[in-house]
Amino acid sequence: MKKLMNKYISEVDDALTKAVTTSNLGTNLEESMTYSLTAGGKRIRPVLLLLTLDMLTNNYKLGLAPALSIEMIHTYSLIHDDLPAMDNDDYRRGKLTNHKVYGEWKAILAGDALLTKAFEVISNDETLSDSAKIKLIKRLSIASGHLGMVGGQTLDMQSENTKIDVTTLEQIHRAKTGALISFSVMAAVDIAESSENVSQSLSDFSDHIGLMFQIKDDLLDVYGDEQKLGKSVGSDIENDKSTYVSLLGLEGAEQKLQYHTDAAYQCLAQLPNNYDTSSLKYIIELFINRES
Repeated sequence: MKKLMNKYISEVDDALTKAVTTSNLGTNLEESMTYSLTAGGKRIRPVLLLLTLDMLTNNYKLGLAPALSIEMIHTYSLIHDDLPAMDNDDYRRGKLTNHKVYGEWKAILAGDALLTKAFEVISNDETLSDSAKIKLIKRLSIASGHLGMVGGQTLDMQSENTKIDVTTLEQIHRAKTGALISFSVMAAVDIAESSENVSQSLSDFSDHIGLMFQIKDDLLDVYGDEQKLGKSVGSDIENDKSTYVSLLGLEGAEQKLQYHTDAAYQCLAQLPNNYDTSSLKYIIELFINRES
């Protein structure tokens, strides 16, 4: 399974290096965009999309455009998250953050450009039907906008230095982190035109793994290896942010992680027997055991 994932990562990485074409405006905006877009990373979201689509249709290549788009959205969010007005981080994936290299205003514009580029990539794809493109654009706009990632980030920022409960924390992370992970799974459902039962099982699955990802992120901020993470640990505590660890303690956060892990497996068990779910089970194991 790791070999298959590496194949998908390689295809996505190769396509991302060619995705941002140079304009005739004489700026280095495209350089700034590409700097963050090709700065590495696990490519979890695009790979998750391609693995899910391969399970549903045995034709993962139909998902390459939305796979690139979701990575562009994710990258733009990281560029903006790292800015002094938000997380104020100097390093991302072991490299200087975009604003440290290109300056704050250029980093903001690079993020803006990647956001809009994501929708251009889907709309220009020639392998998908027009109806599939409309579904994907609609789903991605909701997942990345004020009802999804941006809304979750806003609630997260508003909640700093404020006592919140676990319900509010999960609301933040379902939107901030989970929405894009959910898109990755459900984009494959849109392309495959899956049945309602399959769609519901995979929607529930994506919800659980989205929360798994964030809980593990909170745990890694406590006991992670800075060299493997590519960023400093303890920033959540330093910024007085509410996390699963701060609200539930280490043991409680681990128990919460296990709950969502078990639930994710149960969702896959509900799928028809003709679907090979081994790749998505591998994703669950990857999420729970990741070190970065």
